[in-house]
Amino acid sequence: MRRFTLRTGIRWKITLAIAAVGALVAVALSLVVHSAARVSMLESAREAQLANVNVIARFVEAGRKPALGAKVNDPELPGALREKARSGRRGTYIQESKKGVPEVWAAVPLGNGQVLSLHNEFKESANMVRDLDRALVVGSISVVVAGAALGVLIGGQISRRLRKAAAAAQRVAHGDPDVRVRDAVGGVVRDETDDLARAVDAMADALQQRLEAERRVTADIAHELRTPVTGLLTAAELLPPGRPTELVRDRAQAMRALVEDVLEVARLDSASERAELQDVALGEFVSRRVTALMPEATVRVVADEIVSTDPRRLERILGNLLANAARYGQPPVQVDIEGRVVRVRDYGPGFPEALLREGPSRFRTGSTDRAGVGHGLGLTIAEGQARVLGARLTFRNVAAPGGADREGAAAGAVAVLWLPEHAPTATGSFPVIKLSK
Repeated sequence: MRRFTLRTGIRWKITLAIAAVGALVAVALSLVVHSAARVSMLESAREAQLANVNVIARFVEAGRKPALGAKVNDPELPGALREKARSGRRGTYIQESKKGVPEVWAAVPLGNGQVLSLHNEFKESANMVRDLDRALVVGSISVVVAGAALGVLIGGQISRRLRKAAAAAQRVAHGDPDVRVRDAVGGVVRDETDDLARAVDAMADALQQRLEAERRVTADIAHELRTPVTGLLTAAELLPPGRPTELVRDRAQAMRALVEDVLEVARLDSASERAELQDVALGEFVSRRVTALMPEATVRVVADEIVSTDPRRLERILGNLLANAARYGQPPVQVDIEGRVVRVRDYGPGFPEALLREGPSRFRTGSTDRAGVGHGLGLTIAEGQARVLGARLTFRNVAAPGGADREGAAAGAVAVLWLPEHAPTATGSFPVIKLSK
């Protein structure tokens, strides 16, 4: 069962976290302030009501009538407050009215055993509490909005730094050894992003050193094998004619070709190769080379164009693509030239999925449908030579009419060489093109 995952950016996670914390703090503070303000106002109301009833009681004991709505032995007086006043004590009582406005009662005992009471609805206190609540709500919303904006700013900065680090790491993964994640992140602030960038740079440096060491070892081994392989070929020439001699010569020739291919791959990996550029008519050049390398192949020039490239390296790429088509594909082999694009197609089982997904890999010939012999260096060398030319080499499969066949295999493989409009210079860099306004 596939697990559902929700993808969200770190910017929004930080924003939601800050907004949630701000909302919780604002609600908690609002409740505390509301409760404290209400208690304080009611206490003030109690004291004011009690002071008023004491003044009225003095007038009543002097023989005057109760004022301000005060009553003697009011039947509506709450029982608890009546009992307290009859016991000779003064007191107050808070009673919630049906309108939600608090009524404050105050009662004092008179000298003749009667109880004088006064009660009023404190609408002003209720209005003040409502105004305070309204202000607290507005303040809480402002805090949440300000916190969310702060989260967007902080999260956006962290997100941008992480995206820069990820982009730089991708460039390192694609083979750019000069990129440093720490430089790409930049900035004045030093945080965990810088620690991550330094760790990635250290890992990239260590990996680069290991790869360089492996390339040197491979090149050294291949170079050291050159002399004994040459001696083996010379000795094979001195053997008497016969089937065993042919087998020895054939294996010795294959070994020498392998050694030369390994050396070429090592030179390409070292990025020390430079193109020797010449202007050539691509259609005519490819037609002559294909005719020489594979006479049975079909060549079609859709559009010819003059390109600046290295003829020797271009011929090497064509030779490897044709050899791969002849070895692993099926005839006919078609070569199409359209401007700066060269396509080589066969009608075999197609390229293996691993090659389409990851690109050519040395000493891997792919699936059993296209393998059996070889060392997997042909397409690796072709891709490396294309890189020296500043070109791009892509691979894809062609489905049969009506879709793939019953076994799901392709009905042909196509290798496409895209030559650049501006070829690399002799130093391996690309010329700067100024665009007119």
